[in-house]
Amino acid sequence: MLKKSNITRRHFMKSAISAGVALSAAASAKAGPARILGANDRIQVGLIGVGGRGRYLLREVLSIQENTGMVKVLAVSDVYEKRKKIAQDLCKGEAYLDYRELLARDDLDAVIIATPDHWHARMAIEAMNKGKDVYLEKPMTHTVEEARQVAETAEKNQRVLQVGSQTTSSDQWWRARKVIEEGGIGQLIMSQGSYHRNSTEGEWNWPIDVEAGPNGTGENHIDWKMWLGPAPERPYDADRFFRFRKYWDYSGGIATDLFYHVMAPLNICWGQAQFPYRVNGNGGIYVFKDEREVPDTFTLTADYAGGHTVCLSSSMANDTHIPGLIRGHEGTIIMVPDGQFEGRVDYITVAPQKMAKDKFRAKYGNGIEVKLECEKRESHMMNFLNCVRNRQKPVLDALTGYKAQVAISLSVQSYREGRVLYFDEVTQKVVDKPPKPAKAITKA
Repeated sequence: MLKKSNITRRHFMKSAISAGVALSAAASAKAGPARILGANDRIQVGLIGVGGRGRYLLREVLSIQENTGMVKVLAVSDVYEKRKKIAQDLCKGEAYLDYRELLARDDLDAVIIATPDHWHARMAIEAMNKGKDVYLEKPMTHTVEEARQVAETAEKNQRVLQVGSQTTSSDQWWRARKVIEEGGIGQLIMSQGSYHRNSTEGEWNWPIDVEAGPNGTGENHIDWKMWLGPAPERPYDADRFFRFRKYWDYSGGIATDLFYHVMAPLNICWGQAQFPYRVNGNGGIYVFKDEREVPDTFTLTADYAGGHTVCLSSSMANDTHIPGLIRGHEGTIIMVPDGQFEGRVDYITVAPQKMAKDKFRAKYGNGIEVKLECEKRESHMMNFLNCVRNRQKPVLDALTGYKAQVAISLSVQSYREGRVLYFDEVTQKVVDKPPKPAKAITKA
């Protein structure tokens, strides 16, 4: 059995470079100067993408701005005039249709990116190359390669990058991590989780503004060409614009929208975030047979060279969860009894396996189970803002986010190609055969 992955930031950078992997022009560009923050300086922020999620984050930052004075929103950007105007009215700052004009400002310390997934990597890399820290909504990126480039750019430029899976700032994952680090459940065997929903209209079928489009005037105008960006060129389609998560060009469906909220916390629980070496995605469109391309029911399994497996389930046609837990050889940690990975819980439960009850009793005082209380932690956004000032590593940093994204994106690719895929940690590449270090496991 192979030892657990212990890839460090330095090793990560060295292995990617030694593999001869060339970065994109944007990722390899020289970073611009960052504004030096004084102890009493406000953190000056811009937001790119102010639709439903982006507007929620804008309101959150404006609340912090009003209550603490530590931050100031100076600018917003969106390709849809109506959304841009609403956001501008909220923040009283400048507004741009073209995000590049926002990034060109030298008075911004950080940007918050809440666009469709296919834009995440390019915008984050451009922002970091201009000396700005980044709060990047989940999923981290659209593809594995993009996630690698984002992580490398953050490392190269020494930028703070927080991936926006807010649940990772809840205490239950960190309590579970401590239990595992202290040997509370022995060797890791399996982690499981789920994310289930149900609705009459079908997931992601958000309202469509029929007046809006590239030919719309005034507030109804959408810069469709800019919105497509790196995605394949297509004629304007309102369903694609307003319901982008249904389409492969801009989203990975359940995996990228929802499973990131499960994979990212699990990586934190394990203590040493790891790359999967084998991933499989299964499912299908079983109920909501509309224009969507992504499945309404999906499962992900991932094997790790350290010797454990992850099993995730989800359906948008049934809202019954399975408990979120981690199994070890000597015990089990239940972090999410009701299965909903978003949100805070009051405690986690640790229970021993029969063969380890005496050891468990010596540690916790009984041989049945123990409930460990969870504490309140600062919000995900506040953690990011504090890290912008103190230059500490945020809760969901770029490297941890990258490792979670590998499992997510490989499951999507596996489903679409109808085959099991592998990840070579040495070359940082997706491969179709087990990489050499995984041979010991494939024989088992």
